[in-house]
Amino acid sequence: MINLDCDDLFDTWRQQARWLLSHEVDPSLVSWASEGVSDLFASVDAPPADNGPFQARIPLTLLGTLESAARYRGDQRWSLLYEVLWRVSHGDRTAMLAGDRLGSELQRRIKQVQREAHHLHAFVRFVERPQATEGPQYVAWHEPAHDILHSASEHFVARMGRHRWLIATPRDGVYYDGQQLIHQRQCPVEWQRLAQNVDDPHGDMWLTYYSHIFNPARLNPKVMQGHLPARFWKNLPEGVLIPGLITQARTGKQQDGQASGIAGRQGKRIGIKR
Repeated sequence: MINLDCDDLFDTWRQQARWLLSHEVDPSLVSWASEGVSDLFASVDAPPADNGPFQARIPLTLLGTLESAARYRGDQRWSLLYEVLWRVSHGDRTAMLAGDRLGSELQRRIKQVQREAHHLHAFVRFVERPQATEGPQYVAWHEPAHDILHSASEHFVARMGRHRWLIATPRDGVYYDGQQLIHQRQCPVEWQRLAQNVDDPHGDMWLTYYSHIFNPARLNPKVMQGHLPARFWKNLPEGVLIPGLITQARTGKQQDGQASGIAGRQGKRIGIKR
């Protein structure tokens, strides 16, 4: 058994996988360390640097597919990719397809990664630092389930213009200085503190606005949590309001809709001409 550690880097894994394929090492004979946990029965000897005689031929599109799936955090994160690569390199391209057992898991992971990137774009809340003459002008804290920050944060370069901004997470962080996007695999502690402790000068105004546009008459909690998972609520400024608004909707406010204050009035009789 060969145990490898790619440090959760796709380029490193790719080099290791190329060596394994060249020596035709079966997927059942190799494992990758994950978060410091190694296989008890794996060899601690480093593999030789020289490539073997086997020359694998794989479609170019597969590399992009594997790189997308590599952002998924989960069991067998790297072993599954190598098993797909092994099968395709030996002529079995069904391993890439959703109809295959392995391909189905591969496609499921890619969809989860894409969905997490969408969550980043939808649920990041930048807080302005009006007096910031140095460092980021806008900061945000986010907790993604997969390693999507580096690739998905490119979205904000065009969206935020020339402003300087920062997104910090429990793992990594990105900072745009107005010219280039800087990614830190280990988010600096000062970035994390800045993103988590900044005061929003417009916070009260936003909460007032959100509470007034929330329509209890159209609330479907199951659908809502499908689009806005509860794990994100704690990091959204409006998150403190959501449980209370849901409770109000369930206890009768849905009958009144947004006009709960008007619903209690008797109204005015309007005469009808005959």
